[in-house]
Amino acid sequence: MKGYVIGLDYGSDSVRAVLIDSSNGEEITSKVHWYKRWAEQQYCNPSINQFRQHPLDHIEGLEITIKAVVSQSKVNPSDVKGICIDTTGSSPVPVTKDGKPLALVDGFTENPNAMMVLWKDHTAITEAERINELGATWGGEDFTKYVGGIYSSEWFWAKIAHVVKEDKGVKNHAYTWMEHCDLMTYLLIEDKNLATFKRSRCAAGHKAMWHESWGGLPPKEFLEQLDPYLADLRDRLYNETFTSDQVAGQLSKEWADKLGLTTDTIIAVGTFDAHSGAVGAKIDEHALVRVMGTSTCDIMVATDKDIDGKTIKGICGQVNGSVIPGLVGLEAGQSAFGDLLAWFKNVLDWPIDNLVMTSNILSEQQKADLKNEIENDFIRKLSDAAEAIPLSESIPTALDWINGRRTPDADQNLKSAISNLSLGSKAPHIFKALVSAICFGSKKIADRFKEEGVRIDSVIGIGGVARKSPYIMQTLANVMNLPIKVAASDQAPALGAAIYAAVASGIYSNVVEASAHMGSAFEAEYYPQEDTIDAFGNLMDSYTELGEFIESSIKKK
Repeated sequence: MKGYVIGLDYGSDSVRAVLIDSSNGEEITSKVHWYKRWAEQQYCNPSINQFRQHPLDHIEGLEITIKAVVSQSKVNPSDVKGICIDTTGSSPVPVTKDGKPLALVDGFTENPNAMMVLWKDHTAITEAERINELGATWGGEDFTKYVGGIYSSEWFWAKIAHVVKEDKGVKNHAYTWMEHCDLMTYLLIEDKNLATFKRSRCAAGHKAMWHESWGGLPPKEFLEQLDPYLADLRDRLYNETFTSDQVAGQLSKEWADKLGLTTDTIIAVGTFDAHSGAVGAKIDEHALVRVMGTSTCDIMVATDKDIDGKTIKGICGQVNGSVIPGLVGLEAGQSAFGDLLAWFKNVLDWPIDNLVMTSNILSEQQKADLKNEIENDFIRKLSDAAEAIPLSESIPTALDWINGRRTPDADQNLKSAISNLSLGSKAPHIFKALVSAICFGSKKIADRFKEEGVRIDSVIGIGGVARKSPYIMQTLANVMNLPIKVAASDQAPALGAAIYAAVASGIYSNVVEASAHMGSAFEAEYYPQEDTIDAFGNLMDSYTELGEFIESSIKKK
C-alpha cells in the first residue's frame, strides 16, 4: 500500500519532523524547530542540575514542523497514513484531569515545578537513593531488577517524588503525570480518555519499574513507603502498556485542521528517541546501537533465549517489546557525551565572549564573522590538533562523569575529574583526554553487557557526533576494539518513529519488515587500528584507577 508517514523526534534542544515515503524510506522533506524558551534557559538552574522545559516549546514545535512538511511536500493529505512521536526520557509532565499540561493553567505558567522535568534533570538524587534503599530492604519482589538493580534520579518516580515534596501547589493541582512521549501523543488523538489511553511500553518499562510479571507498576504498598502521594498517584496511572507498532488513536479534527491533514491519519503509541533511532538504524541481534548526541543511549535487542532469565546489572532496563516487539530491548548510556565536549568549548569561549566580543577594537560585523568562524571550526581544529598528538606522549586522564554516571551502575552524585596535567598540557591535550574519556565510558558499557553474557559483534553509531567527527569515531573503534558503522540518516530517531507509524497504519505487518524497507543505509565504517590497541588499553587502566579514586572519595563524604 502506497503511503507516507511522519516521524516527529523531540530532542533536548529542538524538534524535527520528517515526511517519509514508506515504500523505500526516502525522506521527502523535513523541518526543525528550536525551543525558544529553552534557548534562553528559562526554568533551569544548572548549578543544582535543574533542567525544565515549558510544554509550549513542544506544542508550538509540533504544529510548526508537521504543518511545514505537509505543506512543503505537496503530497495529498489523505496519503499521510500515520504519525509516531519519539521524545527524550524520562521526562515526566504534571497534567490536569483532562490531560492538559499544568504549565498551561493560570497560576502555573511560570512555575518550574509545573514544567516538563527534562531527562538530564538530577534534582531527585535523594529520592532515587530512597527508592534504592527501599528496593534493597523490601521484603518481597525487587522492583528494580529489570532496570539494572539501581533506580536513577533521571527517572519517573524519583522526579515526581522530588517535585511534589518541593511544591505543594503542583502536588495538589496535578491530577496525574505523563511521560513526554505519551503527552504529545495524547494531545494529537481524538479520544481524550486518560483511563484508556495507551501508554508507552518503552517509557513505563525502562523508567517507571513497569513489568508484566508483577502486574504492571510497583504495588501501592511499595510506593506508599516512598511517599503516600505516589501510592495515590498509581490509581491515576495505568497497568497496561503498549508497543509503538500499535495504534494510539486517530488524529483529532482540531489537529487535522491545524496540520493540514485528515482525521484518517493514524497516531501510533509513543516511544523514546533512542529506541526509535535504533530501529531507524536497522538494529539486529548482537549489534550495539549508540545514539550519540549531548548524551548517549546504547540500545540492544535480544531473544528471551539469549537472556535466559537473567537480569542485566547496572543498565537502564530490559523490557520485552520496547524496541522491537517480540524481542527484549536493552538500554544503557552515558549522561554526558557531546555535553562534555560542549562544556570544554564553553570554558575556552569565556575570554572570547567576555574580552574580545565586548571590546571596541572590532566592528559588530567583524565580531559576528569571528563568532561564526569559531562556531564552525572550533571542534574541527581541536580534533585535528588532538589527533596529531601521539599516544606515546604524556596525555591527561579525564572522567566523563560531568553530569553523573548513567551506566554501568547509575550514580548521579559522581563528578568528572582530570589528572596527569603538566605545564605541557595544552588545550588539544585536554581535548584528547576528554574524547578518550567518553570512549572509555562507552567501553565500560560494552564490557558490562559482555560480562552479563550479552554478545556484541558490531557497533552502529547514529546522531550528530557519529556523522560529524571522524576523529571521535575512530577513537571509539580503537578503544572498543570493534568495527563501527555510521548510519547515513541525519534523522535516524525520526526515521525510526516513521517506521513505527508505517506498521501502526497497516503499511507493513511488523517492525522488522518495515525497517528492512525503510531503515537507513550506512555511510562510513571505522575499523580498530591495531597499533593503538595496547596504548588505549593502558590509558583505560588510568581511567579506571581515577574513576575508582573519585568514586571512593565521594562515598567517604
